Order: sequence, then C-alpha cells, then structure tokens
Amino acid sequence: MLEEVERWLADRSWAAADRPLDQLVSAKRAAGTTVSVVLPALDEEATVGAIVETIRRDLIEALPFPLVDELVVVDSGSSDGTAKVAAAAGARVVHRDAILPRIPALPGKGEVLWRSLLVTSGDIVCFVDADLRDFSSVFVSGIVGPLLTEPDVQFVKAMYDRPLGAGPGTTPGRGEQGGRVTELVARPLLNLHWPRLAGFVQPLGGEYAVRRSLLERLPFPVGYGVELGLLVDALHTVGLDALAQVDVGVRLHRHQDGLALGRMAAAIYRTAQLRLSPGHSPGQRRGYPAVRPELTQFERGPEGFVPHTYPVDTQERPPMLDIEEYAPHRVA
Repeated sequence: MLEEVERWLADRSWAAADRPLDQLVSAKRAAGTTVSVVLPALDEEATVGAIVETIRRDLIEALPFPLVDELVVVDSGSSDGTAKVAAAAGARVVHRDAILPRIPALPGKGEVLWRSLLVTSGDIVCFVDADLRDFSSVFVSGIVGPLLTEPDVQFVKAMYDRPLGAGPGTTPGRGEQGGRVTELVARPLLNLHWPRLAGFVQPLGGEYAVRRSLLERLPFPVGYGVELGLLVDALHTVGLDALAQVDVGVRLHRHQDGLALGRMAAAIYRTAQLRLSPGHSPGQRRGYPAVRPELTQFERGPEGFVPHTYPVDTQERPPMLDIEEYAPHRVA
C-alpha cells in the first residue's frame, strides 16, 4: 500500500461515533449548511418506508434543529407501491421522468442520482440505497458528519460490515462475504489504475455524502458504474485528502442474482475503461456518447456451459455545470 494511502487511512477514516449528533447539529446550525437526503428507488416497497420513517424520526423530528432539511425519494418507474409507501412515511416523492422531461430518461441508478440534483437544493447531498433492511439513521448522520465539521472534506463514503445472509449464525465480514463485484472487479481495477483509492473499504457502496459544489462538476455514468465513476473523478478533481470514509456498522440489503452481478461487473469495467481513455477528465470530455459494449458470460444450460451475450449501456450524463440551460427546469 502506498505511504500516502496509509497516511490517508489514519487521517480520513472515522467511526460514526466520533461525531455525536448534538455536535453535528451545532456545526450545521452555526454554518447555515443545508442537507438533502436522496433515496433512488425501484420496486422497494418492502423497505423504503422504514428508511424514510427512521430518518424523519431521528434526524428531523427528534431534534431541536433538524440535521436533514430535505428527504426525497426519486422513483425510477416502480411497478409496486414504492411511491405510495414513501409518501405515507413522510418523504417527498418525485418520479424520475418528471425531472427534466424534455430529455428522455435512460435506465439505471446513475441517471436517477444525476436528475436528483435538479429536485434538491441542499449544500450537502446524501445518497442512501432504498433496499436497506434494519436501517439505522447513522448511515446518514455518520457520512454527513465530516462534511459539517471538516471544511476540507468534500466526499464521504460509508464503510460497513456486509454479511451475505441475514439469518441466525450469519457472521459479518467486511466485504469478503457480500460485495463479490467489489472484491473481484472494483478493487483490482482500483489497485491497478488508481492505487490512491485502495484504502476505500466499500468503493461501490451506495451510501455517500458529497458537497453539491463538487457533484455538479462530475459526470454521472447512468448505470451500475456510477459509484466507481464518481469516486475516481472526485479523486482527480479535488484530490485524495478531500475524500473520506466513515464506519457506520452493518449493512443488510437484498442481494443481486448472478445475471445482474454480471451486468454490474461489465458496466463497472467499462466505466473504468472510459476513465482511462485519452482526454477524459471531469468537465472536459464532451458528447458523452452512448456506448454499448457486448459482454459474453458463460452460463450453465441443459447442455453444459454456453455463452450468453447481452449489451451493457454505459452512457454518461455530463456535469450539471456544463449545461447551464438545465437549471431553469428544476422541479418544485
């Protein structure tokens, strides 16, 4: 491990308990900072309500001065009761297609995160996946904390234990049981091409908080590669010392099937390829073309393993600050 990374781990890795909630509230109030929490959601009826209720109870209603100013669920086309449940729990629900409707939406989580910048106004934007179970509000307060108390920090990722199962006898492991794509794809790519990011425990985790001033300068891969892309581009934009991670405990969520994991791996690999291509840097590469590389994966069939080929869409949305005409189209 690089000496720089060892120093970074000592200086920029914290536990959520290092910053008590009353300290965060005082810092937020003194600075006049606003915080938006965004939950991207697709068919998460079973979990989104409890997440919204927990954030509202612990970080808005129970405090003399709220830590969270906006709580928004962006529904990307759910076929279940996600939107209804989220609204009943107290979130503001916005449909992805209602945000900047003149530009057709593309499938993918990154698309939702990108559009969410147009329906929120917080100085700090905190993203939380909507499929988390046994959710704790420390997933929000823990990663928002350094942005309220450390002026030089601009991007904070959560780190956590991620057990593969949730039943009796499950032994948590920091990434070695869950997070197969992290260990088999993302971490080798980072170690090879961006070794300064090797200290991040959960580089693909969906829980992270970022200053809006930085988010609006970064391109957003529309698909599974969004977390890797944002992390790499943030490194090149503001440097390693502006990035941090906070231990928030244990993360339980729904695990993906094998086909989804294959698509995720392909999109992450392609996202990394684009960032290694000549001329790529945030705010400089223009056009952001749709790229549909073909991924071949061998799958077990009646006659043994056979190749299965499908496209992976890795189009990217440009930085918000590059497109001034987007600003007037914010959704109230």
